[in-house]
Amino acid sequence: MPGGEGRPPVTARLSGRVAIVSGATRGIGLAVAYALSGQGVSLVVNGRDKSAVDDTVAEIRGGGGYAVGVCGSAGDDGVAQQMVDTALSEFGALDIAINCAGIAEPAGSTILTIDTADFREQIDAHLMSAFHITQAAGRVFAEQRSGSIVLTGSAASLGLFGGSGYPAAKGGVNALALAANSDLAPHGVRINVVMPGAKSRLSSGDDYVRHIESLHERGILDELTRDAALDPAPPEYVAPLYTFLAGDAADHISGQIFSASGGFIGRFEPQQASFVAYRDHQDSAPYSLEELAELLG
Repeated sequence: MPGGEGRPPVTARLSGRVAIVSGATRGIGLAVAYALSGQGVSLVVNGRDKSAVDDTVAEIRGGGGYAVGVCGSAGDDGVAQQMVDTALSEFGALDIAINCAGIAEPAGSTILTIDTADFREQIDAHLMSAFHITQAAGRVFAEQRSGSIVLTGSAASLGLFGGSGYPAAKGGVNALALAANSDLAPHGVRINVVMPGAKSRLSSGDDYVRHIESLHERGILDELTRDAALDPAPPEYVAPLYTFLAGDAADHISGQIFSASGGFIGRFEPQQASFVAYRDHQDSAPYSLEELAELLG
């Protein structure tokens, strides 16, 4: 079938499915919710602001889609489970779970300035929300032996954008997804991460611009990366990747971390240690400081 002629359209592989989407009332999460609804997916949308949740539900329903809302932080105990229970009670099924919940780190925050409460708030908003969504949905998916989970990471986890709590939490999301994939894959459940670059409340405003310019001035960001960070594409450009990973067309993809920004899509290779040295501990002493200096100097 050259050119894919005769193959079923990708839309047919999503229509009639049910999804929960945390952080679905603004930015990337909202774009993902709209994209899924456009493919015929019924939604449980979530956000912290009840009026924003209600507005999103009304917008989806007004466009002919199916949606209900659950208000609260997905990082709090019980909210993700409420989303799962709502999907099962309202739509009778659950097939997709997507976590887009998140908050910005305090302006100018570094490891030297962030306080413990703000750091924990970042962990709760990003990593704990990913944990709750993955566990609550994963239990349903494991029992039915099918389901797709997509979590939201960030290039900040690579240390490119400074900060403290935000990159630590996002790095945890990557590690959680890779570890959870080992647990879930034998049950037919897929989990992937998207590290998106898109215009949102987290990537706009005077504080954000000052932060990016400061990183460039300190030599952390090169000019190309700075310019890209200051002019991100709308979230509608990354939403299709989330949608694709959620559906059966990506049934061969799991345990992977993607980067997406505007027209760019990247896939991260598994981390591997590069060889430095080896000797058998059974018949060798530990390395001396002098030997380590020679090996690593």
